[in-house]
Amino acid sequence: MTEHRAITVPAARQDVQDIFSSFQREVDRLFDDFGRGVGVLGRSRVAPRVDMCETETEIEITAELPGLTERDVDVSLVDNLLTIAGEKKFDTERKTKDYAFAERHYGGFSRTVPLPLGVDQSAIKATLANGVLKVTVTKPATVAPTKIEVKPKV
Repeated sequence: MTEHRAITVPAARQDVQDIFSSFQREVDRLFDDFGRGVGVLGRSRVAPRVDMCETETEIEITAELPGLTERDVDVSLVDNLLTIAGEKKFDTERKTKDYAFAERHYGGFSRTVPLPLGVDQSAIKATLANGVLKVTVTKPATVAPTKIEVKPKV
């Protein structure tokens, strides 16, 4: 019978692991943000944060678009790809002020979400309230698989 013993990590080594774990999380966040275009030369293409959920009958996509109105946003569906795009205009008053730092982003944005085949394009609804865009898509009816008989080649 083999005896199992727990391995304990000395406190100093655990502190080093915690530091490296924290550093790794920050590096991961930096690359995630870079992939979305956040923080790249100020006027970057920013992908809004999106949630997608579904019920038995609908798919709901919500996107954070603070400070925008329905005139600033375009929603389109091409080849079952739902695209949310638009532009957050640069604040003209901002040019006259001397900022210590600025974290808000301006410029064009775009986000594309794949939808299942067969959605009814005419049934898609989009509303914008309090900086949150809500797109509702009726789910397509499920089609039962068709059994195809395999025959020998004659």
